[in-house]
Amino acid sequence: MKIAITGGHVIDPANNVDGQHDLFIDEKGFIIGIGTAPAGFRAEQTLDASGKLVFPGLIDLRARLREPGLEYKATMESETRAAVCAGITTLCCPPDTYPVIDTPAMAQMIQQRAWRFGLAFVHPLGALTQGLQGRLLTDMAALDEAGCVGFSNALEPVTDTLVMRRAMEYAASFDLTVFLHPEDPWLRNGGCMHEGEVSTRLGLPGIPEAAETAGVARDLALVEQTGVRAHFCQLSSARAVTMVAAAQEQGLAVSADVTAHHLHLTEHDIGFFNTQCHVLPPLRASRDRDGLRQALKNGTISAICSDHQPHEPDAKLAPFAESEPGISGLETLLPLTLRLVDQGLLNLVEAIALLTSKPAQILGIDSGHLGIGATADLCILDPEARWVQSLDRFTSRGHNSPFLGWDFRGAVTHTMVGGRLVFEGR
Repeated sequence: MKIAITGGHVIDPANNVDGQHDLFIDEKGFIIGIGTAPAGFRAEQTLDASGKLVFPGLIDLRARLREPGLEYKATMESETRAAVCAGITTLCCPPDTYPVIDTPAMAQMIQQRAWRFGLAFVHPLGALTQGLQGRLLTDMAALDEAGCVGFSNALEPVTDTLVMRRAMEYAASFDLTVFLHPEDPWLRNGGCMHEGEVSTRLGLPGIPEAAETAGVARDLALVEQTGVRAHFCQLSSARAVTMVAAAQEQGLAVSADVTAHHLHLTEHDIGFFNTQCHVLPPLRASRDRDGLRQALKNGTISAICSDHQPHEPDAKLAPFAESEPGISGLETLLPLTLRLVDQGLLNLVEAIALLTSKPAQILGIDSGHLGIGATADLCILDPEARWVQSLDRFTSRGHNSPFLGWDFRGAVTHTMVGGRLVFEGR
């Protein structure tokens, strides 16, 4: 269907577009005109976006869809539906599914199943090591051909530094990106929250900042040794960000992201054992949150992700240390980022870039922009709509969120994937 989107304020950071323009989409789902309709174009459907923002569909660098293996928590269909309701058109799936994404067959199955639902695109990350066990390398070249956009050992540490070096050398030889979750497992030592004043008050085992910085230091040394392109996932401490910034200044091919909740919450939000704030890496001190925010502003951190982890209700009902970590974050990713604009940390174009064009560059995919010939993956947002996060607003099957009751500004009214309208209003 040929579609015209009229009267909207188009924001496309990749192409330096920021103003009122009409968009024109052909029957194959590609953008064929911006501002002026191509000769002979006749729209079969017109969307009036007056007073609204039109920007590329969001790209979430990390979302666990719970399928295959944990369908009692959520399914690929439920979570991709939640994604498009939140303006997210592309998801990156970590390899810690059951079974692990360590074979081409698994990588292809993930993509084919997502394609069948016709909602958000799902790009898998391949496992660095077989079974995520940190011993034997996977066939990264074959996984790359099967559609994996990068390689990670997820939250399972590769404790053998020589194995990690060989993995990086393999990835570098094929120009593949390694996604790193830096943590020293011995320093973590079974901790469940940030080691500091709150953990002491609550009597909970803490995870020191050094667990992250030691992991970053090791991985940066190996990145320099091997020349691999590396991406640091969900940094949580100001010191770790400083180390990555220094590596970038030295010319190393490293990038980093942060989760939306680490930009707004600290260890103090745990209060009296609020398990909704149990996440890994843990919520840290206020100075760490402020350091992460500054790193967004200066460009050291180039993407914001949800780290979406939907859980069944029972997973959060256990005592804090025994509850399962993670937040159902798809539906608060955009609102929490827009809150940074309201707080004056970022302007609107910078905020949209952190969710669209910059994540696309990290993944190496042709997405996150609205240029002529681009696939029409886009979001339309009413910037003045106000709403309160509540249980009945969740589309995701996971309702585990510390943001229940928060007041947000900006509501997605339409989401388009491949030129098809996959979400319209509430």
